[in-house]
Amino acid sequence: MVLFSLVATHTDLDLETVGTLSSGAADVAASVDLPAVTLATCNRLEIYAETPSSSVEAVRESRERLLDAVAEASGLDRETVARSFKTLVEDDAVSHLFEVGAGLDSAVIGEREIAGQVRRSLNEAQSAGTVSGGLTKLFETATRTAKEVGAKTALGSRGRSIVSVALDIAGDMRGDGAAFYRDANVVLIGTGAYAGTTLAQLAEREVPAISVFSGSGRAESFLDERRRFLGERAENVRALSMGELAEAFRNADVIIGCSGGNRQITAAEIRSLAGLEEHDRSLTVIDLALTHDFTPDVADLPGVELITLESVKVAAPEETEDSVDQARAVVAESVQQYLTERRERSADDAIVALRRHTQEVLDEEMERVRKAHGCTAAAEEVEFAMRRIVRKLLHTPTVRARELAVQGRTEDYVAALEAVFGLEVAPREQEGVREKSARRRRAEEFSAAELAQMAAYLQQVPDGGFCRHHKPGEFSIERLPAVAQLRQSA
Repeated sequence: MVLFSLVATHTDLDLETVGTLSSGAADVAASVDLPAVTLATCNRLEIYAETPSSSVEAVRESRERLLDAVAEASGLDRETVARSFKTLVEDDAVSHLFEVGAGLDSAVIGEREIAGQVRRSLNEAQSAGTVSGGLTKLFETATRTAKEVGAKTALGSRGRSIVSVALDIAGDMRGDGAAFYRDANVVLIGTGAYAGTTLAQLAEREVPAISVFSGSGRAESFLDERRRFLGERAENVRALSMGELAEAFRNADVIIGCSGGNRQITAAEIRSLAGLEEHDRSLTVIDLALTHDFTPDVADLPGVELITLESVKVAAPEETEDSVDQARAVVAESVQQYLTERRERSADDAIVALRRHTQEVLDEEMERVRKAHGCTAAAEEVEFAMRRIVRKLLHTPTVRARELAVQGRTEDYVAALEAVFGLEVAPREQEGVREKSARRRRAEEFSAAELAQMAAYLQQVPDGGFCRHHKPGEFSIERLPAVAQLRQSA
């Protein structure tokens, strides 16, 4: 299997383009017949995938299929999509993901949200059934590396993030810095991951009045899920209905958009809802949505300051050089360890193939010996000697396989086995095979024999019980009607 990634980030593109590329990103992996994981954040879209062949042509074809899927999902023309992504293969793809997870490639260096986004992208791929064993190992290791960076270095120790920097900018623009929020009235639009992070940040800044609105009607459930984390500050937070939105806008000092929906709030709507024509006041609008929750002309309204992700990117403070260097050293060590283990797993497959081949040859020869001489003491002595010789012969090839794996030359070893012995080395664990979501079988899909077997087993289960090892009432499970009927007639 060959790992590769398609990468479109803030370092190469404007965030408007990244946002458009990300439209429909959740469906891209499921639309191609490849193991794939999509990582979409406020400043990047990255797709990690595996292709079953190491040839350049196979990687190119897999890349083209993914680009087609992104073009279809985003509505952008194919040429623009192809031009927006760079392709990383094998070691480069691994190094990049580990750096991303550690916050080294973020608009705010050392941001703490990105590690959670990497973890969630894997969880979403697992739920959708688009991930493989190899990609699962990759993303889990990247997540662990991010934790190591947080534990071993000073990177991110100040808790900077996209959200915190945006709120800092707003506080400085209003003139009071952190003190501004202790008397502020804030409206938060959205109920996604960034909205959750923003709500936590606002609570930490002791905002006395936070109103949450969701166009999909999820505001109340969003808050219910977070009230216990907010503690006493939950009293300062409430959900807004559509009818309450205008009043909330009129009283707001800050309006924050995190929804990333298809509907953008225009300058005219802000002017009307917030009553700007009636009152001469200051209003700060923070747009944290990648696809923008507000139209650009909001910035032209008198008394309104618009803060966007581009503003955050420009104003983000730099981490100290020492902490960044320490983090890069931790990441580099983790990358090397991961790559070594990955190569050793490939070497193990080759070793198993060689041992299986020699064992089959040995078994064939011993079968001939037994046919000629029977199961005598002499035959046993011959087998013992042959097995000892085989072990000695395999020792050097086994050691050499691991040495070459560390050097990244497993392919040379596999090629030698294929040339000398005609062996085909296949992974013992199909890591590149896309994991399929479990599907519950319908009653009509069971054969008569299967239903009869179920009924026979249920004869041993107490009424109301789950299985013969648990007492009635400990579990409850729906029974197939066909099985129940067979049990009654038994």
